[in-house]
Amino acid sequence: MQFIQGRDRDQSVLFPQTLNQIIDADHEVRVIDVFINSIKIEDYNFKVKSSFEGRPSYDPKDLLKLFLYGYLNRIRSSRALEKECYRNIEVMWLLKDLAPDHNTISNFRRDNPVAIKKLFRYTVSIAKNFDLIGGALVAGDSTKLRAQNSKKNNFNPSKLEKHLAYIDAKLDEYTEALSDADGDSKAQAEIEKNIAKHSKQRGKYVRMQIELEASGDTQISTSDPDSRQMITRNNITEVAYNVQTVVDAKHCIPIEYKVTNQNDSKAMGDMVERTTEILESTDFVALYDKGYHTGSEFKTAFDLGVDVLVAIPEVASNAPDVKFNVSEFVYNKEEDVFTCPAHQTLTSNGNWYKKDRGKSINMVKQYKTSQCKECPFRTQCTTNPKGRIIERSEFADYIDLNRLNVEQEKEFYRRRQAIVEHPYGTIKRQWGFDHIMTKRTLKRAAADVGFIMVAYNFRRILNIVGNKVFKELMEKLVRIFMKYFNPHRIIQSIISHPIFIKIYTNYFSSLRQIA
Repeated sequence: MQFIQGRDRDQSVLFPQTLNQIIDADHEVRVIDVFINSIKIEDYNFKVKSSFEGRPSYDPKDLLKLFLYGYLNRIRSSRALEKECYRNIEVMWLLKDLAPDHNTISNFRRDNPVAIKKLFRYTVSIAKNFDLIGGALVAGDSTKLRAQNSKKNNFNPSKLEKHLAYIDAKLDEYTEALSDADGDSKAQAEIEKNIAKHSKQRGKYVRMQIELEASGDTQISTSDPDSRQMITRNNITEVAYNVQTVVDAKHCIPIEYKVTNQNDSKAMGDMVERTTEILESTDFVALYDKGYHTGSEFKTAFDLGVDVLVAIPEVASNAPDVKFNVSEFVYNKEEDVFTCPAHQTLTSNGNWYKKDRGKSINMVKQYKTSQCKECPFRTQCTTNPKGRIIERSEFADYIDLNRLNVEQEKEFYRRRQAIVEHPYGTIKRQWGFDHIMTKRTLKRAAADVGFIMVAYNFRRILNIVGNKVFKELMEKLVRIFMKYFNPHRIIQSIISHPIFIKIYTNYFSSLRQIA
């Protein structure tokens, strides 16, 4: 059987004379190159540390080119990026044969979350330039990205108590065994070793308890202290970060992101406010799912003048008979009363009470009626011996307004999932970026997510407008920058100015007179 034969390894070959000849005119690396070169790097305040003391640092633009190339090609590891510098012709061309070590690469990402966020904002402005941002409809959502912290290194008060109870039981066993091993020096030594080991571990858990109580938090993670155990899907939990995004509907381009370690309930207001600043407008509609259904967040959006449509969560079954759930109680705003399914009127004493809802406290009014005592439907309505009590939040008007808007715009709201799932589908399923690359602290996680978002927007813009058109625009920006901001040109224009020449002449004339 005959097969296709490869070239003899000893045969002489004629390669192109330069790296430049290898890379096509509209190749993506050329687009990356001109894109990063278009940045006025001084405005970003990138920090670059050299791995070797006394050695000059790398140009931030070169490291940005490397990272953008890496993320676009699903390479995030600093060691993997270092390796690409030595074996990848495209990277060699892009970095002009520079090969930063993995520590330099890692430190650059770690130290620049704020600057990377500015770079993301730059991609949004470019998208605006190409008229890819509609600014009329946005959708917000979140996704969980696994942290560099396993479940076993994540603790809550209950877990710590269980560990301490187990250790205390083991210490009691060892203490008893120690007395039984009287005279057996070898056995005593082994038991004392185990006692020391468990005592040390106990001290660690006690310190974690104290730290947890002092912080007022509900969790503590040892490998990545800012990460938290969260429900990801189908009640499966992971130690993760929660990434909030706002996506413009026109071309499914993210215009804002924020990395948090909290759930969605208190995130909408802040993200809507950020969106108004980015779009420089409040004339848009924001779509969110039921996880964002929080009264205080509705008020924030309302005060900003932004229309939001948030999915209405299912009402919990809080009555023995569903016919008497709270949703069946009709509120009369003018009279400030509720009417129950049995046609009785529930009134309030007018006082407001604090209602603790986990991490937030709302003010509520309570409504009840003395008719509960004699009501024939009481057993179907409540198990409370004092009768049924209905609460109305201080934010109830905003919640009611959202309900009305959603019911009127059901078809409009259904667009939400298609908008937000486009970026997440690409990032997590196509690219495989389902975890945070960096370790230790939320800021470092934000740097990793920032590069992901920059890469996504860059790829999205290229897919829509094409490499050639995008490259031409960036080249124009570079030419404008060089024309108006080139320091040599600025110096040349100053020294050639008539006023400068006059000052120069008079100065040196006075020096000659003094001499």
